[in-house]
Amino acid sequence: MIGFYDYTVVLTYLSMLSATTGIMLCLNDIGHPYLGMIFLMICGLFDAFDGKVARTKKNRTEQMKKFGIQIDSLSDLVAFGVLPACIGIAMLRTSIELSTFPDFKFLHLADKSAIIKIILTVIAVFYTLAAMIRLAYFNVLEEERQKTEGGSNKTYIGLPVTSAALIFPTILLIHIFSNWDLTLLYFIVLAIVGFLFVSRIHIKKPTLKGVLIMVTVGLLEAGILAYIFIVMKKQ
Repeated sequence: MIGFYDYTVVLTYLSMLSATTGIMLCLNDIGHPYLGMIFLMICGLFDAFDGKVARTKKNRTEQMKKFGIQIDSLSDLVAFGVLPACIGIAMLRTSIELSTFPDFKFLHLADKSAIIKIILTVIAVFYTLAAMIRLAYFNVLEEERQKTEGGSNKTYIGLPVTSAALIFPTILLIHIFSNWDLTLLYFIVLAIVGFLFVSRIHIKKPTLKGVLIMVTVGLLEAGILAYIFIVMKKQ
C-alpha cells in the first residue's frame, strides 16, 4: 500500500476519522450539531500532540516528514475547516429532539427568508475557503523557511485553524447555560474567525505549557458537556 503507517501518523489519521465522523453525524437524518462539536474537540486533542509525537522518531526520512506535513494540513482542513461549517449548517436544519440532548432552541432554516439562508450559507463556505487558503499559505512559508532557518517557527501569521477546537465549543457552552438561540452568533463568529485565518496578525506560537493549558481548557469543556448531557438529563 502507498503511504506511511507508523506511530508518527496515527494521531493525524485518528483526527481525520473523528472529523469525518462528526461531519456525517451533523448532516445525516439523525444528526445533531452537538455531536459534531464533540468530535471537533476530539480532533483538537489529537492535533495538540500529533506533531510532538512525530518528532520523537529521529530517523524519519524526508519523504516521511513531507508526508506528515501534507496529511496534517489535509486533516486540519477537514477537522477545523469543514466540520465547524457543517456544525453551523446542522444548527440551521436541525429539528430533532433526542432524550440525550437538552431541549435547546435553534434558528430553523425553513423559517427564514431566502436571503438569510443564502447569507449564512455563504459565511459557512467562506470560512472553509479561508481555512484552506491559510493552511496552504502556511505550508508554502514553512517550506521556504525550513530551507534557510530550520527548527520550528516561533510565530504564526494569521489565526491557526486549530483554534476552532476551543472557540466554537465555547459558544456551545454559552448556548447550554443561557438556552438562547445563538445560531446567528455562531455564524458571526464563523465569519470573524474565517477572516482572522487569512489576516496578517502575528500570534506567538504556544510553548508546551501553553499547549497543556489549552488541552486542559478543552478537557474542562468536554467534562462540562458530559455532565450536562449525561448526568443532568438523568435527574
